[in-house]
Amino acid sequence: MALYLSEIVSVSGKPGLQKLVGRRSNGLIVESIDGTGKRFPTSLTQKVSFLSDISMYTYEDDEKLEDIFKILHEKVEGGLELISKKNSGDEIRSFFRNILENFDEDQVYNSDILKLVSWYTILKDKVDFNQLSEPEGETKEEKKTAKKPQVSKHSAKSTTKAQNQAKGGNKKAGNIKAG
Repeated sequence: MALYLSEIVSVSGKPGLQKLVGRRSNGLIVESIDGTGKRFPTSLTQKVSFLSDISMYTYEDDEKLEDIFKILHEKVEGGLELISKKNSGDEIRSFFRNILENFDEDQVYNSDILKLVSWYTILKDKVDFNQLSEPEGETKEEKKTAKKPQVSKHSAKSTTKAQNQAKGGNKKAGNIKAG
């Protein structure tokens, strides 16, 4: 089953990425996508960011994470080697310039770039990078058949906004910005 970025979340204080599987009145229920299938609830105090809502700063505008993942995947398929924490700051920035040459170097930190690469590594065998968002013409019946979570995009985003408001507004994790 293909995963879409609207179903994948990053939960503060938890490593890796999780898949949204349900919601509760005071948070979400997520499942680790690392293969363990471990499920846990989130609380209102945890920041939950949907990957579909994340973008990175550029000098002109913001670039959606979906588009960055597509470019990164294309470059990796073409032979570009991924970077790691062991690389120098200059090497990390040079790597990212190959992906997104107009990124705002004052607002995108090396840690943001490393997080992006980490997420790519987690997702590379679990998503189709050519189809990261749900097809717009998909019917309700097709969605039920595919056994996607019973949470619509709208209600999942509302839950995230409610969680953010409970913590005093929308906050950014580093400079990968949500919303």
